[in-house]
Amino acid sequence: VQLVESGGGLVQAGGSLRLSCAASGSIFSINAMGWYRQAPGKQRELVARIFSDDRIISADSVKGRFTISRDNAKNTVFLQMNSLKPEDTAVYYCNVIVGPAMTSYWGQGTQVTVSS
Repeated sequence: VQLVESGGGLVQAGGSLRLSCAASGSIFSINAMGWYRQAPGKQRELVARIFSDDRIISADSVKGRFTISRDNAKNTVFLQMNSLKPEDTAVYYCNVIVGPAMTSYWGQGTQVTVSS
């Protein structure tokens, strides 16, 4: 399974960005798709995840500002990020959980930088 991310970049505080992650390869069933982030000197943390039954979990720090969605036909997950803050600056990683074995795959990461 390959994951290709896009949409990161530099934005001013209060601005918006939209991340995309397309999964390809031997995908029989996707159990969940999501986004994590890792800021310098910090541990990787869950931002948001959407499950196959459309249930969503997200970090308290992004609720009301970030929205996760998916296009099942294209095996693509999106993260719409609004009202960005400098503390949102991090490398954002796409994560996909596939198949009955719940195999986890990671994207290469995309940098999001929010200037104050």
